[in-house]
Amino acid sequence: MDIPKLRPIPMTREVVRAFGGLNRAQGAGEWEFSHMENLTSDAYPALAPRKARSLYAAPASPQGLIARDSLCYVDGADFVLGETRIPMGLSVRPEDCPKQLISMGAWVIILPDKRWINTADPSQHGAIEAETAVTGVKVSLCRADGRDYEAYHLGTEAPQSPKGGDLWLDTSATPHQLKQYASETDRWTQVLTTFLRLEAPGISAGFEKLDAVVLRFPQGVLPELNGANLIQDLGEGYIVITGLLPEAVTVAGTVTVSRKMPRVDYVVESGNRLWGCRYGYDEEGEFVNRIYASALGDFRNWNRFQGVSTDSYFANLGTDGPFTGGVNYLGEALFFKENCIHRVWGSYPGEFRVVSIPCRGVEPGSHRSLALVGETLYFKSRSGVCAYDGSQPRLISGKLGSRVYCDAVAGAWNSRLYISMAWEEGRELLVYDTRQDTWHREDDLAVQCFCTHRGSLYAIDEASRNILRLASPGEAVGEPVPWLAVTTPLGLTYTQYITMLLLWEKYLSRVTLRLALKPEGELRLDVQYDESGAWEELAVIRSSDFRSFSVPVLPRRCDSPRLRLRGRGDFRLYSMTKTMEGGSSVTW
Repeated sequence: MDIPKLRPIPMTREVVRAFGGLNRAQGAGEWEFSHMENLTSDAYPALAPRKARSLYAAPASPQGLIARDSLCYVDGADFVLGETRIPMGLSVRPEDCPKQLISMGAWVIILPDKRWINTADPSQHGAIEAETAVTGVKVSLCRADGRDYEAYHLGTEAPQSPKGGDLWLDTSATPHQLKQYASETDRWTQVLTTFLRLEAPGISAGFEKLDAVVLRFPQGVLPELNGANLIQDLGEGYIVITGLLPEAVTVAGTVTVSRKMPRVDYVVESGNRLWGCRYGYDEEGEFVNRIYASALGDFRNWNRFQGVSTDSYFANLGTDGPFTGGVNYLGEALFFKENCIHRVWGSYPGEFRVVSIPCRGVEPGSHRSLALVGETLYFKSRSGVCAYDGSQPRLISGKLGSRVYCDAVAGAWNSRLYISMAWEEGRELLVYDTRQDTWHREDDLAVQCFCTHRGSLYAIDEASRNILRLASPGEAVGEPVPWLAVTTPLGLTYTQYITMLLLWEKYLSRVTLRLALKPEGELRLDVQYDESGAWEELAVIRSSDFRSFSVPVLPRRCDSPRLRLRGRGDFRLYSMTKTMEGGSSVTW
């Protein structure tokens, strides 16, 4: 008698031991997650929650962070250096906040206020710009150090019987010439550079030697001295400039002396200079598309042009559109527009040149997204988050799906990029691990700015106005954070199995999770069937000590279930084993 034999139901197992983070894109792997909160790649290849954050300071109105020997920040009108508060009279108008803080040596430059402070000696602080208006200014010929000439002959003809060193101000031609007699050659030689002393109480206040200034005299008075000049020397109540007058003059009206910084959109430090960019009207009402540089080592002077290597610099550009950001990248000043990058090459003004590279640039409103992780620059472009290594930017945010982000703010910590971005439903803080090429979502934290100081990452929370320590080496102290992870649909790639001319329908019969919970931890496991939107609780796990669990999940037969893990406290998800079985079969 023949007894029929049953065909065994085919069964396969697949083990996932490395979890790849967040992936909202189509075609995401089963080792990735479609949604998550407060998870990190710290324990990669295992999945783990982020560390707890801590409060660093609770200022009333924080408007910028910068790292020096201490963590520094702007609080309202004051600058806070560690535990020291320095009143600086900074603007608190909404249009002037938040601030741009730029480090240059021991100085911190605060924009748009155009103020500076010496962090090595906080008693030294002031304004980049200076202006004084005085009346009764006496203008007279002098030596380079401001001393009067003892005597000189004024006239159209040379004096008779001159002695060596005698001076003659020759008025026979225009412009006049100051000449000196040399007895060795019996000739009058022109003094090529002549100087004028401008005397009045308070005229030198706020200025320094070699400051580039603009002089404004009353209309019709000494027009040849109006405009840009260089202070050659100065002292109490006087300044010295280059020029020539036949006789001393006292100006009855008001004379203004001013040192100005150009109106700029973004400023960076590179090569011991400040660099700025401007697309729009400047302080004189002229429309410019320009990159500027201050004098070498002198952030106060942007108009010093002596033909030497320490001069200031500017260059007009031919690209269209406003600037969207600026950064110092590996010793070069980079300025971005939405569709190009401007790189400044060279080490002194005669060698400087600006190279324009057509490519994806920084999105308008995301100038704070520029962050350097290792040797790679990251920023938010119109099409997504990009990485730039000096060649062409490449997109790295494909796993974030179709969400449209804007107003990005980024910071760097170790090998990770922290980026807070706005979208139509709010903001979210995402972390990109550059080593593992993975994204993790933390929460909805809206960050004003980031700053890395002594191995820790700090940020200003826009909602609470607190300065938070987001990441630091070692164990974090604080309450355990709630976490959540939702898998991508499981089993989508296992619809059919073909063997021995039979077509088996295949389904997910069992999922086993290998995980560990720390004391006082809790984990809840839910399942959703076929994108129904409803979650069913499968298991609740609590632990009083550190131990591992193997959690079997027996879902009902469906096309593609999802799992949701949620809880509080530290945990590790080490592996996920999926068992696939064949269902009904048909002859093929």
